[in-house]
Amino acid sequence: MVDMSGAEPDRLENFPVTFFAVMMGLLGLTLSIAAAETAAGSSAGISQFMLGAAVAVFAVLVFFYGLKVFRHPGAVRAEWNHPVRIAFFPTISISLLLLGTALAPNAPGAAYVIWSIGVAAQAMLSLSVVANWIGHRTFQAIHLSPAWFIPAVGNVLVPLAGVRFGVIELSWLFFSAGLLFWVVLLTLVMNRLIFHEPLPARLMPTLVILIAPPAVAFVAWVRLTGEVDAFARVLINSGYVFALIVLTQAPRFFRLPFALSWWALTFPVAALSVASFLFAQETGSAGHRLIGFALTACLALAVATLVVRTAQAIRAKEICRPE
Repeated sequence: MVDMSGAEPDRLENFPVTFFAVMMGLLGLTLSIAAAETAAGSSAGISQFMLGAAVAVFAVLVFFYGLKVFRHPGAVRAEWNHPVRIAFFPTISISLLLLGTALAPNAPGAAYVIWSIGVAAQAMLSLSVVANWIGHRTFQAIHLSPAWFIPAVGNVLVPLAGVRFGVIELSWLFFSAGLLFWVVLLTLVMNRLIFHEPLPARLMPTLVILIAPPAVAFVAWVRLTGEVDAFARVLINSGYVFALIVLTQAPRFFRLPFALSWWALTFPVAALSVASFLFAQETGSAGHRLIGFALTACLALAVATLVVRTAQAIRAKEICRPE
């Protein structure tokens, strides 16, 4: 694709913030495999390899997006002012939170530093996004999608490592904020899906994000309270319900062309997998343990497919192009 002058567009200028959704998928798979290894009583070899690969990818993404911020600040502002892409900015802070969570068992010192930076970034980005939503800008129903859950999911992630680090009250604060906005946004998103035009093809994969908030909230709730109580069961079963709802739309997914938004389906599956393993660990449920293994296998296949498809798209210059 060329501009009006016939020159090749600057691909760095069009490097999208949505690329950080890749990190959510890779780190989600890392945590899912780690939970599977624990459930199987095996060593942490595969999860550690995945963690190393995720760190390398994160370094590349930070380098290129940082370069974009320096060279094309106007393009970054345009993304921030975009009614859909603004919701993807917290994927940066979520990546830091997930990285800190994944590192915590083996490198608690480094994990705490990374997690703390992620918490600060998540607070600033969440408040900024919400302030933008309720500010003077005019949003329409067509701008609303399940991607709007991303800031809320980021808040609920804080307790996953926060409890391990002994940061209890701050973890409760973020958990409360995430749960509150999940309920509010769930109402708005379901209204949009039912009563308004269908999601654009590029955003259809974001439907899977419906699974993430209750699944992550379940893990956070058990970490905070130390037990699987009635509310915890409501949360994890809500995740299963949304997973079944998403499955009804699966035939439509396979007819869609590839886009970076396809990575949105990976982290919710990882969250439900980890939640299933945790439920099995706390209650002894063999069925939930089996669900965890099945979801992890599906997730590994999905991530492998997306890695190949993303590499092909980069090579064919289908990504980082003007929309």
